[in-house]
Amino acid sequence: MRNTGALGMIVVSLLLGVAAVVVAGKWINQQVGIDASRVVVAAQDINVGTRLTADLMKTIDWPSGSIPTGSFNDLTLLDSRVVKVNLQRGEPLLEGKLAPEGTAGGLSGVIPDGKRAITVRVNDVVGVAGFALPGNLVDILVNIKEDHRNPVSKIVLEQILVLAVAQDLGRDETKPKVVNAVTLEVTPEQAERLDLARSVGTLSLVLRNQIDRSFGSTDGIRTHDLLGTKMATVEAKPEDKKIVYKSVGTPRPSVEIIRGLEKTNAR
Repeated sequence: MRNTGALGMIVVSLLLGVAAVVVAGKWINQQVGIDASRVVVAAQDINVGTRLTADLMKTIDWPSGSIPTGSFNDLTLLDSRVVKVNLQRGEPLLEGKLAPEGTAGGLSGVIPDGKRAITVRVNDVVGVAGFALPGNLVDILVNIKEDHRNPVSKIVLEQILVLAVAQDLGRDETKPKVVNAVTLEVTPEQAERLDLARSVGTLSLVLRNQIDRSFGSTDGIRTHDLLGTKMATVEAKPEDKKIVYKSVGTPRPSVEIIRGLEKTNAR
């Protein structure tokens, strides 16, 4: 009896094992049978502004039901196209991540329609100690002298995109990079404003938070604002063509002295 019971348990175990194998086989066949298509992806990390070549791309199987919009399945369709964003290895190459056909490689390939690139000279202070990197947003501050007399500092441009530092377009680095030139993305009007600002005064970059899209409205700051003094207008002579300003500080305390009928003030 004991042998018969043990034999029955063995038979049941074998039947359950066979059933598990059959179910697992069907599941595997279903997975293998998923309809797939070929999609072109980056074969390695690709930097912005790079012209695509065959060694930078490859095709892989991709589920047909989830193919990204704008993807490609033929390497030849992407030959000599220029990427306008950084791409990671294995990332699909999409039309939206590429510059228009016929675009030259390098910086010109990543400038959007209606925008321009302008380069300004900087030093380790003006360039925010090297923390202004490609992809960052900066404000432009100019320091000039009104009528060659009164210094004033004023933000003249805001939310300006840094395209490159020196000749580097890479946007993945986080370490400060002190350079002598920064290239900015501007509109034609902003380019004119920036060119005038650097010709009449000294420029500084002001690094801002990437998600802060607010605009600041200021009148700038002048010497008398900085020192807490007031400006008084001096009456202009008829032959003068401009009004001259002078700084007026807080009056100093005085002592009134009376000698007989005479009265004088001493400071």
